[in-house]
Amino acid sequence: MELLQLEYFRTVARLEHMTRAAEELRIAQPALSKTISRLEEDLGAPLFDRHSRQIRLNAFGKAFLPKAEAALTALEEGRREVADLAGLARGNVRIATNALNRISGALGAFRELHPDASFRIVQVAPAAIGEMTELLEKGEADLAFTAASIDRPGIREQPVLRSEIHLAVHSGHRWFGTRTDIRLEEAANEPFIEYKTGHPYRKTNEDFCRIAGIRPPIVCEVEEPSALYDLVLAGLGVAFVPGGKAHDETKARHLRIVEPVMYRDFSVAWHEDRYQSAAVRQFREFLVSRFAD
Repeated sequence: MELLQLEYFRTVARLEHMTRAAEELRIAQPALSKTISRLEEDLGAPLFDRHSRQIRLNAFGKAFLPKAEAALTALEEGRREVADLAGLARGNVRIATNALNRISGALGAFRELHPDASFRIVQVAPAAIGEMTELLEKGEADLAFTAASIDRPGIREQPVLRSEIHLAVHSGHRWFGTRTDIRLEEAANEPFIEYKTGHPYRKTNEDFCRIAGIRPPIVCEVEEPSALYDLVLAGLGVAFVPGGKAHDETKARHLRIVEPVMYRDFSVAWHEDRYQSAAVRQFREFLVSRFAD
């Protein structure tokens, strides 16, 4: 059994289409078909059901696929470890995140200190915690950065950033220019712009409202922070936002919530059983020190 056979099999299994797989792998289709057939001969069982031009992973293929992926991942980790030890690693760090706006500054600062470092960022949907977990477990991401707990055996999480949450109000609001802080219960009847159900921030926001004993009306639900803020500026309602001053204080103000004081915690996560290159470990430590300052 050859490494090339496993790589080709994984691609065909993912696409379930021989022509598209050959195009992605940049080889001739007959050569790809011959390689897959040779792998099936080595295993003594067909891995795909073939019907005319269609190809589908069968029960044998489904059983073999995770083993092939595990073997390829282990070999890649071994290659990276050897390169690391030999001083040949180019400092590649693969990160999965649903909070890119919170980490982008750190990425740039790290690159300034380490120009040879390179990043591959996978931005996942805010509620797609399962996707980030899968990337870590498969070894397709070295680190995850998120405000939502992954809470999965084998995955370690280290809090690196605590962000205070404020309430954003638009320029036409009665609190604009008259208040700098509020108690959350005062916003009980305010129209709120909120994240959609399933978004990790939505749950924490609801928890804060529950602590304050309020259930404010929600007039709009969004997926992205930029959309939320645009609707606040349009005067549709108020919203929970990261602490600090508004970008343009002529259009919006951020009021500090003094009761209850609200925080959002961001963590970096990694799989304990996956190899961490020197570059990955260094970036992880950099995040801790940067946000601690």
